[in-house]
Amino acid sequence: MKSGLALLLLALALTGCVNVGGKANTPPVVHYVLDDPAPAAGPTPTPQRADAPTLLVPDTTTGGFYDTDRLVFSRSTGTRGQYQFARWTERPGKRFADLMRARLDRQGAWIVSAGGGYVRGDRLLDTELVEFYHDATRQPGHVRLVLRAELVDLKQRTLLGRRVFEQAVPLTAYDAASAAAASNLAVSRTLDELTAWLAMQQ
Repeated sequence: MKSGLALLLLALALTGCVNVGGKANTPPVVHYVLDDPAPAAGPTPTPQRADAPTLLVPDTTTGGFYDTDRLVFSRSTGTRGQYQFARWTERPGKRFADLMRARLDRQGAWIVSAGGGYVRGDRLLDTELVEFYHDATRQPGHVRLVLRAELVDLKQRTLLGRRVFEQAVPLTAYDAASAAAASNLAVSRTLDELTAWLAMQQ
């Protein structure tokens, strides 16, 4: 009987159903939404042209360490860590791509698609989130975002342009909420630059 109870407690502990060790004061995990605050205050969306080219925008790729729902930080040069009690509601690569497609839809210059299936496109926008973390080497620090983008002409099979976008947005306080807010601003500013760059490639 005792061995059966011990096995049950072990199974529950491994699945996180019981708190063994008296950690009742552990703070709750807070989930933050990565967002683009600019469109809410931006201009009215431009109507899409009937002859607009189709732009395929697949999900943004990320490095292995950044492919997580945890907010990432750095306390010293060359190191990375992850917030213990702060999470994104979606992984940044997927969420950034959703925000990017929404922003491009508002621009009206493209027929935007995530690609896949039978969708054929005129251009392909390939993006990679190279860096995305709270640089806390000096308090309160700043959010660093580095995005690599390539625009490809699918019909001519040629590279039309390549660019790296960088943002460093200071935090207002030394905490996860401020890191999330600065991340949103970094995303918005990057999308500003990205859409302006794409407009010049048409």
